Amino acid sequence: HFISVLAQRGYFKDKAFVNYLKYLLYWKEPDYAKYLKYPQCLHMLELLQYEHFRKELVNAQCAKFIDEQQILHWQHYSRKRMRLQQALAEQQQQNNTSVK
Repeated sequence: HFISVLAQRGYFKDKAFVNYLKYLLYWKEPDYAKYLKYPQCLHMLELLQYEHFRKELVNAQCAKFIDEQQILHWQHYSRKRMRLQQALAEQQQQNNTSVK
């Protein structure tokens, strides 16, 4: 949503702002990326390097689609992660039971 607002307000037409987006790519380096709470932002930052993508963000339907896809991704990721954690906990519990 935030990126869409930036597009609608014309930030992506400003050459200085586009150069700033290019500068922010240093966050992709492991020394910095490990501090990110939302690593999907790196993918968005990569997409923002393309003029065509920046222009499409002005379209509300495009921005909504991206937002929905991101939500679906996080829902899938969260469910998958929860299943993996449950399986690991069950395995550890079985290991502890068999050791006794």
